[in-house]
Formats: sequence, C-alpha cells, structure tokens
Amino acid sequence: MNLWQEYKRPASISEAIQNLTTASGPAMPIAGGTDLLLDLKQGRHAPIHTLIDLTFVPEMSLLELRGDELYIGAAVPVNRVALDPLTGTHAQALVEACNLIAGPQVRNTATLGGNVAHALPAADGTIALTALEAQAEVASYAPAAVPGGDSVTIRRVPFTSLFLGPGKSSIDKAKEIIIGFYLPTTKHHQASCFKRIMRPQGVALPILNCAVWLEREKDIVKDIHIAVGPGGATPFRATEAENTLRGNSFNIENFNRTLEALLGQAQFRTSARRASADYRKHIVGGLFKDVLDTAWLRAG
Repeated sequence: MNLWQEYKRPASISEAIQNLTTASGPAMPIAGGTDLLLDLKQGRHAPIHTLIDLTFVPEMSLLELRGDELYIGAAVPVNRVALDPLTGTHAQALVEACNLIAGPQVRNTATLGGNVAHALPAADGTIALTALEAQAEVASYAPAAVPGGDSVTIRRVPFTSLFLGPGKSSIDKAKEIIIGFYLPTTKHHQASCFKRIMRPQGVALPILNCAVWLEREKDIVKDIHIAVGPGGATPFRATEAENTLRGNSFNIENFNRTLEALLGQAQFRTSARRASADYRKHIVGGLFKDVLDTAWLRAG
C-alpha cells in the first residue's frame, strides 16, 4: 500500500506554497522525513495524498550570515548544523543540541525544521533555539481579492509562538511552511551551552535538557536566557529565573535564588517513559548549574 499518492518537488517558496494549497487531497511538507515517514508507516498519522519535498528549495538549505544575524534554513540537516563553523561560533548551544539528536545516520537526514515542527516540549534543537532567542521565518498562502492574484506572504515570528502544546504547532500545515530561523550573532563576552540528562545506552529521549545563553560584564550577569525541557506543555523559557539573575553577581547565593525561581515557574510532569516530576525537580539544579557554569566560563 502506498503511503502517499503524489510527490512534488518545488524549486521555490512560492511553488511549495502553491503545491501545498492546490493538492488534490491532504498534503504535507517533508524534508528529512525521519518522523513523518515512520508515523505514516506505523499508522500514527492521518493518510497523506501529496508529499511536498522542500529539500530542493534553495532558500531552505542555506546556512549563512545575514548582517548581524545567523540564518539557518529549515531543511538544513542537523548534522550540518552541528559541524558548520558559523554555528560553532554563534550558536554553540545549538551545536551541542544537534550532536545529541538520535544517532549519526538520523542526524544526516533529519532537519532542524522538522525538529521544531514536531513541536515536542523537550526537543533538543527546540530548547537550544529557545535559549538563543531565535525567530522563525514563515511563508503563508495569501488569497487575493482578484482571481488569479494569490500570492505568498513571508513574516518573522517569535520562536516560542510556534507552539501550542505537546505535538501541536501553531503553523497551519495546510497553507504555511517554516522557511528558516534567524539567530543573533554572538558578540564579545556572550556565550551559550546546552546539556541534557538521558538514560544510558544512547536512548534518544532526554529525561531533562537545558540551554543557557548569557552575556557577562566582569562578575555580573548582564543578560541571560534560560530554557528547560520539558518544563511545561511547550518549550519552556524560565523568565522568572532570568529576571532573578540578570544584573546580579555570579555567585552561589544568587544561583540558589535563581534555581528557586526556576522551580517555582516550571511545570515538570511525570512521563512513564522518561521520569517522574519529582525526580526532574530533584536533578534540574545540578544540570542547570553545570550548563550555567559552562556558559559563564565561555563568555569570559
């Protein structure tokens, strides 16, 4: 039995949106397909009539500097993200996250856009992008008042606005596509770090992961972004913890206050396949301190 009926290979964003909105039946964008194809084979996804392969859209496979921002196309494989010198310089947390996604074979195929589109609250790439304060570039179908005048609109959205709940994206897959992501470039005395706690023997699912971006000024935390997964139904940004540490000295007393704020805001949940909420609360302090210490030293 065929998993789909038609296969499209657009060469531009506008052609991809046209293929998506004019398909004869349910359509779905695909790049790496490491999640989608498995879900289709195992019956965990509704039947698809048309697959739209985005890997031939040049804009979506670029990884480059654009002014004072780093652009990463949504169809860029995570292994390329992990190995590229630009991400190593400007998005070290993302490099570390991508190096932990599945195994080498999957990383060569799976894409950063797919990691985000799956909308899991503890996806490694997603947590790193949350801490790096990424923005997503989204293409949408724009119907016109005049017949035949339909067009495509492209907009930037805050990264965290892409998520509605576990496995639920705000992207309308019937008429919208994530094109790529924009990240601020790293300046002097800025750095980031990502680490996670997982079960031994390379099980892909993390028990807990954490990413931190910070800027230091001597012994002061000038600015900071903290993301923890899963800390809620969507990728969790620990804003109360950030506000507690921002502008203060980097010492154990302020760390303890920051951890208390994080624990007060996070909503850890129990997962039968991962860990209990209580266990996550117990281990998050050690993980957070390790990530924070590493980012602090890098920024020096």
